[in-house]
Amino acid sequence: MHPVRFAVFAAALALAACAHARKPDVALPAAYEAPQQGGASAAVLDRWWTTFDDPQLTSLVEHSLAANPDARTASARLREARASAAASLTQFLPQGDATASARRTHTTQLSGTIVNFPGFSTSGTNEQDAANLNVSWEVDLFGRIFAAGRAARGDVAAVRFDYEATRASLAAQTADAYFQARGFAIQLADAREEVRIQQELYDVAAKRAAVGIGTSADADRVAGELAQAKSQAETLDGELRAELRTLLILAGRPADSITTVDASPSVGRVPPVPATLPSELLRRRPDVREAQARIESAAGRLRLANLAFFPTLMLTPGVGWSRVVQPGFRSTSQSWTIGGSATQPVFSLPTLLEDLKAQDARTEEAVIAYEKAVQTAFGEAESALVRLDVDERRVGILTDGEVRARRAYEASRKGYQRGLNDLQTVLSAEESWRSTRIQLTSARVQGLRDAVAAFKAIGGGWDTATQGMTGAAR
Repeated sequence: MHPVRFAVFAAALALAACAHARKPDVALPAAYEAPQQGGASAAVLDRWWTTFDDPQLTSLVEHSLAANPDARTASARLREARASAAASLTQFLPQGDATASARRTHTTQLSGTIVNFPGFSTSGTNEQDAANLNVSWEVDLFGRIFAAGRAARGDVAAVRFDYEATRASLAAQTADAYFQARGFAIQLADAREEVRIQQELYDVAAKRAAVGIGTSADADRVAGELAQAKSQAETLDGELRAELRTLLILAGRPADSITTVDASPSVGRVPPVPATLPSELLRRRPDVREAQARIESAAGRLRLANLAFFPTLMLTPGVGWSRVVQPGFRSTSQSWTIGGSATQPVFSLPTLLEDLKAQDARTEEAVIAYEKAVQTAFGEAESALVRLDVDERRVGILTDGEVRARRAYEASRKGYQRGLNDLQTVLSAEESWRSTRIQLTSARVQGLRDAVAAFKAIGGGWDTATQGMTGAAR
């Protein structure tokens, strides 16, 4: 077959086998399709932990993002990816290295019929010097460099979003550990208050037994309750210390004393739950954007697989210089060359077709992975917001219940001191109050932790000034 006709045939075959990445299907429910009113500040979205208005939390998170080993490792991987992407594109630039050589040889002829005859004697000093620069350069007529660039940019973007995902995960872990520590501090304070209450009850029971209006069994029973309260306080103190150490390790401060963290027995305000969210917020999650970048990378490689059917044209220019010095003889020369080559796949066409099919499948996998990432993000965000809304209602209910249970306990305690009711009534009221108080503390801490999970699920914060809200802020 004539070379030109064969090239046309190969090009037609390539066009016939050409594959393209399909558009992902990422439709979301109406609650996530609302337009973004006014636009949320990037600082609000990316620094969601500042929403809690807690300077210590902000300091811990920012220190974690700067000093935690996982954050530094992710940063190093991002630098590596950028360098690798740049290196992958240099193959389309002129390739070649300059070479130079020099040799000096001294020879003494010991025997022979020709001695010291100019040009023929081997006695003396020989010098040989040479320098060459040979270059090869692909003449990219079909846009392979653009396809390779698209793949490289997709790879870098994917690593960059993985870097962001690592940072987001670290911020969430740090905030979660911080609120857990606060929760343990509250529980420890409650446990110590329980010790105080049981001590008061024991003193009252002991006095009643001493004056004959009570029994020693009541005092012994309260002593058992007191011992349990003290044991629980010791357990919570150990849990708090362990959680503070975990928090410092996450923050990249493992050598610091746990006393450097102020774990006061209080919780902050949980952000109100948005009624609707624009889909742009959901799709800004690092894992979703990473999946999207993987599509770009796969699409670039798919284009390269298509272009593999077309000829590869190479230019091979070069320049050279040499000098030879021998006894009685000297020469110097220089040269230049210009050449080229063309490579057209022939017997490798079946292999290239299978490679194209494989890359097309990998591209489809990337598209499906992106669709799954969006669906997963929606599911996680929906679940996180539902839990946060439930936490808000639970706190309201338990706050009222705790107030009532405390009043009931105070009334029964005073009645017991005056001899109007028995110990069992006091202990039952105290147990009811303690149970409600524990549930309230758990609900408050869980609300903060669920808020962190919601921020992570959405890929950042939400702008509370522009979004419709449900419920009231606590």
